[in-house]
Amino acid sequence: MDKTTRTALVSGFPRGQATALWSAIVLASALFVTLLDPVSAQQPQPNQPAAAAQIVPRAPEIAASSYILMDARTGKVIAEQNADVQLPPASLTKIMTAYIAEVEIDNGNMSLDDEVHISEKAWRTQGSKMFVDLDSKVRVEDILRGIIIQSGNDASVAMAEHLAGSEEAFADMMNQHAQRLGMSNSHFMNASGLDTEEAYNIMSARDLAILARATIIEHPTHYSIYAEREFTYNGINQPNRNTLLFRDRNIDGMKTGWTTAAGYCLVASGERDGMRLISVVMGTASEDARAAESQKLMTYGFRYFETHKLYDAGQVISNARVWSGREDAVDLGITEEVIATIPRGQSGALQASLSVEETITAPLTQGQVLGTVEIKLGEEIIYQGNVAAMQAVDRAGFFKRFVDWLTMFFTNLFS
Repeated sequence: MDKTTRTALVSGFPRGQATALWSAIVLASALFVTLLDPVSAQQPQPNQPAAAAQIVPRAPEIAASSYILMDARTGKVIAEQNADVQLPPASLTKIMTAYIAEVEIDNGNMSLDDEVHISEKAWRTQGSKMFVDLDSKVRVEDILRGIIIQSGNDASVAMAEHLAGSEEAFADMMNQHAQRLGMSNSHFMNASGLDTEEAYNIMSARDLAILARATIIEHPTHYSIYAEREFTYNGINQPNRNTLLFRDRNIDGMKTGWTTAAGYCLVASGERDGMRLISVVMGTASEDARAAESQKLMTYGFRYFETHKLYDAGQVISNARVWSGREDAVDLGITEEVIATIPRGQSGALQASLSVEETITAPLTQGQVLGTVEIKLGEEIIYQGNVAAMQAVDRAGFFKRFVDWLTMFFTNLFS
């Protein structure tokens, strides 16, 4: 660099600052070839030990009109057939009735100790019953057990009238909640699932799995009722109709259903080795068949799949060069816990790739999105999400900003 160029670069600065500035220019030009890459060389590997891959067979044949098997934590569908077909759900309808009651309780609009008036309509409702008395007052907690454990049609109508004034108005609430949850193949006209020519409900296996997952995740304190094996009210003891509760220690819910039109239906949920599954079978031939077909799905899911943690919340996976900042680098990470459903034993085959903005300039705020990470298992994308700055980086003073600008100038010039 000749004297004329040097004079042009430092002109206008006092003598002392001009000398320091010139030294910075010389240093920057000498060191530009050793600059850090925008992203460090380390790869953002998920947390897993290497493991031998396990062969995963196809899902078993299920004797049902429709079915689905879902990982409750991730929402991943492991197996399905005709899962979006609209079918009569029978008493599986009551999962929605109970869900709305749980929403109202947890939102503070209703208490377990509130009393529900039993109208003549509720008292006269046919089918499975809780056996409440006409014009009596029954605690909400007992009504909830009557709906879930005893599958009481009378209890369902009583809860609907208590919450919405009438069963017809409550059906409107059911449809609004269904829309909010993304249950696109469901429509409700009553709270019990007891169908008539004028009022009948439709649901799909996928929608039932979505509803079951919402119940488990959003209202865990109430979900434990689904595991209770019996309930006694008015001196009448009735067992839970979900026979899997008595057969399989991993199963802790949820609900059965039957009508002539619907056949024998079952939504089941259970947990093993940190994995919770939801199965739905609709239109099976008998009580034993709905339990057996549900058991097939659960066994398949638990044996051949796992819920695997990819990243902890706040985990740093790489770092990147920062220009014009008080610090020269920033940690990059995942802000929330990331989990995925994968075939058991294949965590060692996961591949992670990171894509970050080419030039990152301060100031940066904590949590600012700076790129994306993608996790693949073979050709399947298991997860794709944002990576963010794990700490704030303030803007540097004028001198460092100028040095960084000059460094970038030479880098771009020679690259």
